[in-house]
Amino acid sequence: MMELDLQLFAKDGPGGEKTEQPTSKKLQDARKEGQVAKSKEIGNALGLLTLFLILKLFMGYIGNHFVYIFKSVYTKIPEVAIMYGGNIPKATITDIFVKSILEMVIVLAPFLGIGLVVAVLGELAQVKWQISTKPLVPKLSKLNPINGFKKLFDPKSLVELLKSFLKIALIVYVVYSTLKEDYNKILIVMDMPLWQAVSMVGSMAIDLGLRCALLYVILAIADYIYQKRKFTKDNMMTKQEIKDEYKQAEGDPQIKGKIRQRMREVSRRRMMQALPQADVVITNPTHYAVAIKYEQGETDAPVVIAKGENVLAARIKEVAKEHKIEIVENKPLARMLYHNVEIGEQVPPELYQAVAEILAMVYHAQGKI
Repeated sequence: MMELDLQLFAKDGPGGEKTEQPTSKKLQDARKEGQVAKSKEIGNALGLLTLFLILKLFMGYIGNHFVYIFKSVYTKIPEVAIMYGGNIPKATITDIFVKSILEMVIVLAPFLGIGLVVAVLGELAQVKWQISTKPLVPKLSKLNPINGFKKLFDPKSLVELLKSFLKIALIVYVVYSTLKEDYNKILIVMDMPLWQAVSMVGSMAIDLGLRCALLYVILAIADYIYQKRKFTKDNMMTKQEIKDEYKQAEGDPQIKGKIRQRMREVSRRRMMQALPQADVVITNPTHYAVAIKYEQGETDAPVVIAKGENVLAARIKEVAKEHKIEIVENKPLARMLYHNVEIGEQVPPELYQAVAEILAMVYHAQGKI
């Protein structure tokens, strides 16, 4: 009969289909590779929303500063023109406008900084903080034009394209509906005083920006949910992969079993080597055997130096007979010593009297007392 490995016919490679949730180790390894479940839109959307909220709340403050800057610039121009007799050097004009732009940047800097901080926090809230340089490592496969062409028709690329079209379409719809609502206001702008018209147009623009930013946030949250599910699906594991990971983490059970067996053999060998030093062996008589040793002045109580059950108990009794060690039958005491005292441990106080009586009897028979 020919043996066939049915896993060769399983889907998704060895181990069958990927039906198991990714383990914490699998997710941690992916994270080290720079692969995390996150949406690039979350940080941008939150930053944009924060920026428009700040503009909404501090529009008067920012507008007054801008007006002051414009007034100071256009006040300086006639003064400079008189100073140079009407021929103002280009360097002077450039210097005036550069200074005015810097002043405007200084006014906007705190608000832009807040928007940037919110965007960064939006990224950290998704993936926490961990630096990975592996995504920055250059790969020659990325320079392959054939692979690049294939990516154009990759399902992932098509999904991203559809998402971009959906985002643009929704934003266009929001802009259209907002302008349609404000159509009557736009018509009367030309009849308003300059500053009133500027204020109204600015307010309309900020309200439009807030609507677009809110829509962007909703789309970003939806994209995050999609990315999280997609990340989980991409990292699904087969049952065989989970078994292999467990073996790597915990060690092969067969190897661990062999190591434990080898350790038991070494411990048993040492125990049998120490057995000739025993003063007495207490037995069940057939199921258990416990060897006791007591050296006055060296230990506070008798010590168990060997113990065994069934076959090993019989072997302990054989060695005891070979070395003329007294064997005493005491079923309850042998059972309690075997189950409650490990090799190398002293007899517990509650068993002192029972063990002492046996040792006294043995010492008396040997003429030691």
